[in-house]
Amino acid sequence: MNRRIFLTTVGAAILAPLAVTAARMDYAPGTLEQALDAGQPVVLDFFAPWCGTCQSQKRTIAKLMEANPAYVEKIAYIIVDWDTYKKQPIATDLKIPRRSTLVAISPDRRELGRIVAGTGEAEIKALFDAALGSATS
Repeated sequence: MNRRIFLTTVGAAILAPLAVTAARMDYAPGTLEQALDAGQPVVLDFFAPWCGTCQSQKRTIAKLMEANPAYVEKIAYIIVDWDTYKKQPIATDLKIPRRSTLVAISPDRRELGRIVAGTGEAEIKALFDAALGSATS
């Protein structure tokens, strides 16, 4: 095998998972407002690395983003560290009951839907589709 082709193929295989997470942002105060002010719909993911349900949601979301590039291009997917922010306004104002909660918010700041501890691909896809449907071109 041509060495150049081999190295290119290996490099692409290593970088492919990074492309899927391009829309992923870690939450910091102001992140949500910046995305909404820019006209982007947002999916907030209240995530804890030790949470099995969160890990399952993460795998499903990665699969959905790989299947539909529009999710990556048009939706701001923001990971909110549950252990850091569970008692902060981002969680209390939205009345987030627990980790493994996903919330879709339209650019006009309406909640489009939420999933609490759900891991089904169809329900997570429906949440992302609702966010995508609220995107301003």
